Amino acid sequence: MLVRRTARASLVAVSLLVAALALGGCDSDSETKSGKASGPSVIAPGKPGEAAETLSAQDAAKQRADDDSPNSADFAYARMMIEHHAQALEMTELAPKQAESGQVKRLAARIAAAQGPEITTMKSWLKAHGDGQAGTEHKHGTMPGMATKAQLGKLRAAKGKVFDELFLKLMITHHDGAITMATDVKAQGNNIQIEEMADDVIAQQTSEITRMREMA
Repeated sequence: MLVRRTARASLVAVSLLVAALALGGCDSDSETKSGKASGPSVIAPGKPGEAAETLSAQDAAKQRADDDSPNSADFAYARMMIEHHAQALEMTELAPKQAESGQVKRLAARIAAAQGPEITTMKSWLKAHGDGQAGTEHKHGTMPGMATKAQLGKLRAAKGKVFDELFLKLMITHHDGAITMATDVKAQGNNIQIEEMADDVIAQQTSEITRMREMA
């Protein structure tokens, strides 16, 4: 009698354990099927004329990361930096005949060699992205670091050491302004190519500022 009761109790215990495991498996499957483990869904608005679609949070994040469509900050940066660089070229053109220091002449040549091709690249970028305002001019006061007409006039009239000192002073300020613009577009823009161009401006012109301060 005692053996029979013990066997019956063991059978009941095993049955309860199997049932508990089965319920746990069902709960796990239900959670996976219901999407709780994969996170909430996100409704992504469609393009003009297209319906919205429901994406997982992971897919929505990937879609946002892949979309580097230029925004207004990207376009503004390219247009303004073209003009900003153009003034730098205007200043460097004076150095071969008016500078006394060989270092200043070589620096001016390096700046021209870098910023000329950058202007071409930014113009090509604007054309590729269909910017209808590519030729829009901006007032110097709206761009940091730009020299005034009076300052440019003094630079054109200067020669020798006077030119060297004024050139370095104006170009340091000019480079500082370009770095400010590049930093701003990295925070406000969306296009990867513009961000890469801004990174180049920051790296190159920061290095040149250090060199110019040592020369001043």
